[in-house]
Amino acid sequence: MAEAVQPGMCIALPVDYAGVSMAMTRPLIEHGADRLHLVCVPTGGLQVDMLIGAGLVARVETSAVSLGEAGGAPRFNDAVKSARIEICDATCPAIHAGLLASQKGVPFVPIRGLIGTDVLANRGDWRVIDNPFEAAGDPIVLVPAIHPDVAIFHAPMADRDGNVWIGRRRELAAMAYASRTTLVTVERIVERSLLADETTAAGTLPGIYVSDVAVAERGAWPYGLWGEYETDTAELKRYAAAARSAEGFADYMSGDLREAAR
Repeated sequence: MAEAVQPGMCIALPVDYAGVSMAMTRPLIEHGADRLHLVCVPTGGLQVDMLIGAGLVARVETSAVSLGEAGGAPRFNDAVKSARIEICDATCPAIHAGLLASQKGVPFVPIRGLIGTDVLANRGDWRVIDNPFEAAGDPIVLVPAIHPDVAIFHAPMADRDGNVWIGRRRELAAMAYASRTTLVTVERIVERSLLADETTAAGTLPGIYVSDVAVAERGAWPYGLWGEYETDTAELKRYAAAARSAEGFADYMSGDLREAAR
């Protein structure tokens, strides 16, 4: 599936608790498509840090990048300090607003919470206008639509028709609705229709929005997956310690540390 990602594409990736397809990270790095524009929905973590460390990322649009309890994202932090990547600061509502605009087929969505912030002051692509339905003096921010080329995430299961169960993780649906292509890894394929089953239908992303599905057991590891397994915080900390230097990152990604930790 990594072959669907081409140089210069805009890639939507989910927040760490919503089903990160870590199983896709190494194939993406081996595939080598570079100059990527990553859109974190709405924050990024280990996968984003690894793709940056591998030299594949030109731009990151996000409201934060970190490893959570394991601390800062070392390759991201180093790339920012050395100006190797462009940062498009955003907020969680702004990221979701941009995806919503894409989903609805409109050029922008108006939101209010950015007025007076430094984030707004540093985003030349956002516009402030007077609310046309009120008297002058009621400013509102227009956030342009975000159009990812590819969305990538991991979920517990899919059925034979390509319907994917995402539960309450509606940000995954927002990513799929807004993106031209959606690539999903799952723990398993089930034989029953997830849309026909009343217990799963409401939390299922219809296959019409899914381009490809592949089975990857424990495909979110070292992140956890709701209802399946917990986050391996110790492994995240091992990565954080190793990746403080480019050499340590390379050693970690060679597989030795990862396999020893399993």
